[in-house]
Amino acid sequence: MIPTELYLVLEIDEKAGANSIAVLEAALGAASFASVLITAPTGRPLPVPQANSIVELLQAKSIAAMIADDANLARQLRADGVHLTWSKDQAGRFAEAREILGERFLIGVDAGRSRDGAMTLGEAGADYIAFGIPPHVEDRATAAQRQEDLVSWWSDLFEIPCVAFDAADAGAAARLAHSGADFVAVKVKASDTPDAALEQVKLFAAAVNGDKEIV
Repeated sequence: MIPTELYLVLEIDEKAGANSIAVLEAALGAASFASVLITAPTGRPLPVPQANSIVELLQAKSIAAMIADDANLARQLRADGVHLTWSKDQAGRFAEAREILGERFLIGVDAGRSRDGAMTLGEAGADYIAFGIPPHVEDRATAAQRQEDLVSWWSDLFEIPCVAFDAADAGAAARLAHSGADFVAVKVKASDTPDAALEQVKLFAAAVNGDKEIV
């Protein structure tokens, strides 16, 4: 079984300034990452100058820089791709993003809780399928169990990589890794201290690597 890797989610806003880079550097120093998703707080636009600096830093380190939900911005910044968070029309959003970005860019898609939707997106050419828990979901425990089931189902049947988002803590990250996720997302915020980001990533890294004390 291929070991689960971490997928870093970096939330930035216009107030963070240079702290975004400090937090990112701390997180990158705590674990190995193939990809980093650059996102903004819900309802806010992504601050373009900060995002541009982060894309350049990541690509200099041979780490794929992904932009949340905005294919046009991903192309403008020459990022490596776009991640589409869940919505009711993922197939349409995927088709639109592919038309904007072409085949050279990566497109990852959160399939929500729909197995049919996940298969449709995989057949359409998504570079990875994600399963997360949207923030509006109230019954987080039931949603977490459903997420583990979806990850296990996907990893057993399909070769397209699976990314598990929204793990509540290191214990949840460990369970998602055990379920077969190729990647488990760990989120840090530019408003965090670098030390806090470092510790968060270390906890998740230990969890997905099988540290039994974390579970």
